Formats: sequence, C-alpha cells, structure tokens
Amino acid sequence: MEWNEPIYREGSRTGVLAIHGFTGSPRSMHEYGERFAAAGYTVALPLLAGHGLTPEEMEKARWTDWTADVEKAYQWLQPRTDRIFATGLSMGGTLTLWTAQQHPEVAGIVTINAAFRFAQEQQMKLAGSLGIPRWMKAVGNDIKKAGEDERAYSKIPIRATRQFALLLAATRAGLDKIRCPALIFSSKEDHTVSPSNQEELFSSLRCQEKKLVVLENSYHVATMDHDKELIFREALSFVQAHAG
Repeated sequence: MEWNEPIYREGSRTGVLAIHGFTGSPRSMHEYGERFAAAGYTVALPLLAGHGLTPEEMEKARWTDWTADVEKAYQWLQPRTDRIFATGLSMGGTLTLWTAQQHPEVAGIVTINAAFRFAQEQQMKLAGSLGIPRWMKAVGNDIKKAGEDERAYSKIPIRATRQFALLLAATRAGLDKIRCPALIFSSKEDHTVSPSNQEELFSSLRCQEKKLVVLENSYHVATMDHDKELIFREALSFVQAHAG
C-alpha cells in the first residue's frame, strides 16, 4: 500500500470512518484502519485535500475541503452500513468531532490526541498577511518509537494554519451537539498537541458515556507508536460494545 493511499473496505453493517491528521497522510492510520477491516467492519479512510502530495498543494486547501472529504467518505459508508463510528488522529480527531456534530446518528467517536485548542490561534488566523512567512517548521513524526515515519510534510504552508484555526473554532462552537459515547486517547507526552487539549475536550463533552485513556509510552502519532496495540484493542472493544 502506498503511504498516501486511502482505504475503502466493505465488511459488516457497522462502519468505521477513520481520519488522518494535519500535514500527514492515511499512512498514520493505515494499520489502525486495517485492524477494523480485519475484524469485519466496513472502513473508510479518506485522503484529505492537499495532503499526501506536496506542501504547495496543501497551500490551496480550505478547511471546508477537509470537511467535504470527510462527508464524502461518510456518504460512502451510509448505504453500506446501519451504524457508523467516527475516529481520528490529531486534526482527524477535530474532524471526528465535526462529523458527530453534523450527524447526530453517529454511534460513537474515538479521538487520538485530538486538536481542540491552540494558544496561537489568533496568530494562525493572520496567516497569509503581509510580512508573514510563507512556510513554517514541520510538526510531523512526533513518534517515540525508533524507525517509524508517518511521511508528513517537511514544511507547513502558513496559509494552511489559518484553515486549521477556522476548523477548530467551528468545531468548538458546535461541541454541545455531541451526545454519543466517546473514547478519548491522550499521550502523556505530546510535543505537537498539548495533553491539556484532551483534558479540556473530555470535560467539555456532554456525552452520557465517555472515557479518557492516557497513553504512557507514546508521543503524538500514537497509532504508530509503542501504545498502538492498546489503542487498537480499546478502540475495537469500544466499537464492538456500542455496535448493537
């Protein structure tokens, strides 16, 4: 499988929508998605606009392109399934929350080091203004396990950070719409998204059933790190328990 290849697998009448992160690609979620497919679920893991190609391509993408890609994958799942779970890593976790807001019928959500709030959001919204550099340092490959490579971009288009900030604001504004069961994974040490994001997300969700799992031995890209088996096991159990 190519590092930027999406996954669409038909299986049972329970669907799993899996979403990768900002400047990354489906590679960071490949094994995660394939575990669900191997367990018999119907899986959709889309490639988000501007990702998996070049930083220049990402510069053209808007946050509404990312939500449109997720919605298209959701629509692919709908006729093939009776219930859908949404799950994502980093910005994929943000898009997971967005999906649950748009679709109250979502059976449950699983987020992994989801982006919820950045202290620099006001600056991010100014991206593209006169005097602001075009590029910033990459944030990919925050992985504790040696030898892993998520194939994220080597630089970030500043304009894309504005789009990310707009997505974050839109997602927080609709958080009270989420009522489905939620499983939240949080790396104890994360150099990309502060663990305080997961604490705030967990406390802000109004779900009747929610669980926070702390990952002791992984950095940000936890789906490729030392705790990945714990994530796979807990996420599969969560979906099985709520699939009906």
